[in-house]
Amino acid sequence: MTAYLYEQDLVTQKYRILVALWHDNLVRQIARELDIPVQELRRYLIEHFDMIQLENLPARAEMAEAHADHGDAVARALGREKFTLYLQILSSAAMDSIFSEVNARVHAGIPMEEAIAFGRTQIREALKR
Repeated sequence: MTAYLYEQDLVTQKYRILVALWHDNLVRQIARELDIPVQELRRYLIEHFDMIQLENLPARAEMAEAHADHGDAVARALGREKFTLYLQILSSAAMDSIFSEVNARVHAGIPMEEAIAFGRTQIREALKR
């Protein structure tokens, strides 16, 4: 009897994708942005993404850099469309909630850097759920 590929554990293959040069650079960049360990981000991506999503991460990141959140400085700094629409790391509902909180803090007079840091903390928490 032959074993089918879709029945196998694909963790090793997914890991190989993530440690390839472009993917590794991107994962390290995202980990720095979110201030999380690289291995933790890799584990999240392996658990939540299929192979096609992993393969396309660098192309999606390039599109995000070119097109995401150009009209809103807070959204761009937080990575609202980058992490939801393009990279699909976080659900739109979770990011909308985080963005609303960050935007409210900015409008309340809290410095943008501090509000973005709060938002990044919220993103890290959402990834752990």
